[in-house]
Amino acid sequence: DDDDDIPQLSSHTLAALQEFYLEQQQREGMKTSQGFNQYSIGSIEEDWQLSQFWYSDETASCLANEVVVAAGKGGRIACVSAPSVYQKLKEQDGKDFSVCILEYDRRFSVYGEEFIFYDYNHPLNLPENLLPHSFDIVIADPPYLSEECLKKTAETIKYLTKGKILLCTGAIMEEQAAKHLGVKICKFIPKHSRNLANEFRCYVNYASGLD
Repeated sequence: DDDDDIPQLSSHTLAALQEFYLEQQQREGMKTSQGFNQYSIGSIEEDWQLSQFWYSDETASCLANEVVVAAGKGGRIACVSAPSVYQKLKEQDGKDFSVCILEYDRRFSVYGEEFIFYDYNHPLNLPENLLPHSFDIVIADPPYLSEECLKKTAETIKYLTKGKILLCTGAIMEEQAAKHLGVKICKFIPKHSRNLANEFRCYVNYASGLD
Protein backbone atom coordinates (compact mmCIF):
# COMPACT_ATOMS: atom_id res chain seq x y z
CA ASP A 1 0.00 0.00 0.00
CA ASP A 2 1.50 3.35 -1.07
CA ASP A 3 0.01 5.07 1.99
CA ASP A 4 2.05 2.98 4.43
CA ASP A 5 4.98 5.41 4.44
CA ILE A 6 2.90 8.54 5.02
CA PRO A 7 3.08 9.52 8.72
CA GLN A 8 -0.37 9.77 10.29
CA LEU A 9 -1.22 12.17 13.12
CA SER A 10 -2.79 10.58 16.17
CA SER A 11 -6.41 11.52 16.80
CA HIS A 12 -5.30 13.39 19.96
CA THR A 13 -2.70 15.46 18.05
CA LEU A 14 -5.15 16.12 15.24
CA ALA A 15 -7.81 17.33 17.70
CA ALA A 16 -5.28 19.61 19.43
CA LEU A 17 -4.20 21.02 16.07
CA GLN A 18 -7.79 21.66 15.03
CA GLU A 19 -8.46 23.37 18.36
CA PHE A 20 -5.40 25.60 17.86
CA TYR A 21 -6.54 26.64 14.36
CA LEU A 22 -10.08 27.24 15.60
CA GLU A 23 -8.80 29.50 18.41
CA GLN A 24 -6.67 31.38 15.88
CA GLN A 25 -9.68 31.88 13.57
CA GLN A 26 -11.80 33.06 16.50
CA ARG A 27 -9.10 35.56 17.53
CA GLU A 28 -8.91 36.90 13.98
CA GLY A 29 -12.71 37.10 13.86
CA MET A 30 -12.80 39.04 17.14
CA LYS A 31 -10.20 41.48 15.84
CA THR A 32 -12.30 42.12 12.74
CA SER A 33 -15.68 42.36 14.48
CA GLN A 34 -14.45 44.62 17.29
CA GLY A 35 -12.39 46.92 15.10
CA PHE A 36 -9.40 45.49 16.96
CA ASN A 37 -6.94 48.08 18.27
CA GLN A 38 -3.81 47.50 16.18
CA TYR A 39 -1.68 48.71 19.07
CA SER A 40 -2.97 46.39 21.79
CA ILE A 41 -0.71 43.59 22.98
CA GLY A 42 -1.48 40.44 21.00
CA SER A 43 -2.47 42.30 17.84
CA ILE A 44 0.81 40.91 16.49
CA GLU A 45 1.54 37.40 17.76
CA GLU A 46 4.95 36.74 19.34
CA ASP A 47 7.34 34.78 17.11
CA TRP A 48 9.61 32.48 19.12
CA GLN A 49 11.83 31.93 16.07
CA LEU A 50 12.75 35.62 16.34
CA SER A 51 13.32 35.18 20.08
CA GLN A 52 10.21 37.23 20.85
CA PHE A 53 8.55 36.93 24.23
CA TRP A 54 5.85 39.46 25.04
CA TYR A 55 5.51 40.95 28.52
CA SER A 56 2.38 40.37 30.53
CA ASP A 57 -0.16 43.17 30.28
CA GLU A 58 0.68 44.37 33.81
CA THR A 59 4.44 44.46 33.16
CA ALA A 60 4.03 46.24 29.82
CA SER A 61 1.80 48.86 31.50
CA CYS A 62 4.23 49.35 34.37
CA LEU A 63 7.21 49.81 32.04
CA ALA A 64 5.25 52.10 29.71
CA ASN A 65 4.21 54.32 32.63
CA GLU A 66 7.79 54.38 33.91
CA VAL A 67 9.28 55.58 30.62
CA VAL A 68 6.57 58.25 30.19
CA VAL A 69 7.44 59.70 33.62
CA ALA A 70 11.17 59.39 32.96
CA ALA A 71 10.88 61.07 29.54
CA GLY A 72 9.00 64.04 30.97
CA LYS A 73 6.47 66.30 29.30
CA GLY A 74 6.93 66.31 25.54
CA GLY A 75 9.60 63.62 25.89
CA ARG A 76 10.86 61.28 23.20
CA ILE A 77 10.95 57.54 23.89
CA ALA A 78 12.76 54.86 21.89
CA CYS A 79 11.72 51.21 22.25
CA VAL A 80 14.56 48.96 21.08
CA SER A 81 13.34 45.37 20.59
CA ALA A 82 10.56 46.07 23.13
CA PRO A 83 7.36 45.93 21.04
CA SER A 84 4.90 45.12 23.83
CA VAL A 85 5.96 48.29 25.69
CA TYR A 86 5.60 50.25 22.44
CA GLN A 87 2.08 48.89 22.00
CA LYS A 88 1.18 49.92 25.56
CA LEU A 89 2.52 53.42 24.92
CA LYS A 90 0.41 53.71 21.79
CA GLU A 91 -2.70 52.77 23.76
CA GLN A 92 -2.13 56.00 25.72
CA ASP A 93 -3.25 58.07 22.76
CA GLY A 94 -3.10 61.82 23.19
CA LYS A 95 -0.45 61.76 25.92
CA ASP A 96 2.31 64.34 25.69
CA PHE A 97 5.19 62.24 24.39
CA SER A 98 6.44 60.74 21.14
CA VAL A 99 7.73 57.22 20.62
CA CYS A 100 9.39 55.09 17.97
CA ILE A 101 10.07 51.37 17.76
CA LEU A 102 13.34 49.86 16.53
CA GLU A 103 12.57 46.27 15.64
CA TYR A 104 13.87 43.45 13.41
CA ASP A 105 10.38 42.05 12.76
CA ARG A 106 9.02 43.85 9.71
CA ARG A 107 5.43 43.06 10.71
CA PHE A 108 5.73 46.15 12.91
CA SER A 109 6.02 48.31 9.79
CA VAL A 110 2.20 48.57 10.03
CA TYR A 111 2.92 51.29 12.61
CA GLY A 112 4.15 53.57 9.85
CA GLU A 113 6.90 56.15 10.28
CA GLU A 114 7.44 55.26 13.93
CA PHE A 115 8.81 51.85 12.85
CA ILE A 116 12.54 51.66 12.18
CA PHE A 117 14.00 48.39 10.95
CA TYR A 118 16.72 47.36 13.37
CA ASP A 119 19.25 44.53 13.34
CA TYR A 120 21.45 44.47 16.45
CA ASN A 121 24.27 42.96 14.35
CA HIS A 122 24.56 46.40 12.72
CA PRO A 123 23.99 48.64 15.77
CA LEU A 124 24.62 51.98 14.08
CA ASN A 125 22.96 51.21 10.76
CA LEU A 126 20.17 53.68 11.47
CA PRO A 127 18.31 56.26 9.36
CA GLU A 128 20.02 59.63 8.97
CA ASN A 129 17.06 61.43 10.52
CA LEU A 130 17.54 59.44 13.75
CA LEU A 131 19.87 61.96 15.33
CA PRO A 132 22.34 61.03 18.08
CA HIS A 133 21.23 61.64 21.67
CA SER A 134 17.74 62.65 20.55
CA PHE A 135 15.69 60.49 22.96
CA ASP A 136 14.96 61.34 26.58
CA ILE A 137 14.90 57.64 27.46
CA VAL A 138 15.63 54.39 25.68
CA ILE A 139 13.98 51.15 26.80
CA ALA A 140 15.65 48.06 25.35
CA ASP A 141 15.17 44.31 25.57
CA PRO A 142 17.97 42.61 23.61
CA PRO A 143 16.65 39.46 21.89
CA TYR A 144 19.38 37.12 23.17
CA LEU A 145 21.04 36.53 26.54
CA SER A 146 24.59 36.85 25.27
CA GLU A 147 27.29 39.43 25.90
CA GLU A 148 27.75 39.89 22.14
CA CYS A 149 24.06 40.82 21.70
CA LEU A 150 24.08 43.10 24.74
CA LYS A 151 27.31 44.83 23.71
CA LYS A 152 26.00 45.61 20.22
CA THR A 153 22.57 46.71 21.48
CA ALA A 154 24.39 48.94 24.00
CA GLU A 155 26.02 50.79 21.09
CA THR A 156 22.58 51.60 19.72
CA ILE A 157 21.25 52.65 23.13
CA LYS A 158 24.20 54.96 23.82
CA TYR A 159 23.83 56.53 20.38
CA LEU A 160 20.12 57.25 20.87
CA THR A 161 19.79 58.32 24.49
CA LYS A 162 20.36 61.73 26.06
CA GLY A 163 21.23 59.78 29.18
CA LYS A 164 18.42 57.68 30.63
CA ILE A 165 18.40 53.94 29.99
CA LEU A 166 15.94 51.21 31.00
CA LEU A 167 17.24 47.77 30.11
CA CYS A 168 15.24 44.54 30.41
CA THR A 169 17.23 41.32 30.19
CA GLY A 170 18.13 38.20 32.12
CA ALA A 171 19.29 38.28 35.74
CA ILE A 172 22.44 36.47 34.57
CA MET A 173 23.38 39.58 32.53
CA GLU A 174 23.76 41.86 35.58
CA GLU A 175 27.55 42.10 35.38
CA GLN A 176 27.60 42.70 31.62
CA ALA A 177 24.78 45.28 31.89
CA ALA A 178 26.84 47.27 34.41
CA LYS A 179 29.97 46.90 32.26
CA HIS A 180 28.46 48.01 28.94
CA LEU A 181 25.77 50.47 30.05
CA GLY A 182 26.50 51.45 33.65
CA VAL A 183 23.02 50.31 34.75
CA LYS A 184 21.98 48.81 38.09
CA ILE A 185 19.37 46.16 38.84
CA CYS A 186 15.89 47.24 40.06
CA LYS A 187 13.60 45.57 42.59
CA PHE A 188 10.80 45.35 40.01
CA ILE A 189 10.57 41.91 38.40
CA PRO A 190 9.13 41.87 34.86
CA LYS A 191 6.75 39.05 33.94
CA HIS A 192 6.04 37.60 30.51
CA SER A 193 2.76 36.41 29.09
CA ARG A 194 4.30 32.93 28.96
CA ASN A 195 6.60 31.62 31.67
CA LEU A 196 10.25 31.67 30.62
CA ALA A 197 12.99 29.47 32.03
CA ASN A 198 15.35 32.41 32.61
CA GLU A 199 14.76 34.94 35.37
CA PHE A 200 14.31 38.44 33.92
CA ARG A 201 15.14 41.75 35.58
CA CYS A 202 15.14 45.49 34.84
CA TYR A 203 18.21 47.73 35.03
CA VAL A 204 18.41 51.54 35.07
CA ASN A 205 20.98 54.34 35.30
CA TYR A 206 18.66 56.93 36.90
CA ALA A 207 16.38 57.25 39.94
CA SER A 208 13.38 55.24 38.74
CA GLY A 209 9.99 54.24 40.09
CA LEU A 210 10.90 50.56 39.70
CA ASP A 211 12.50 50.20 43.17
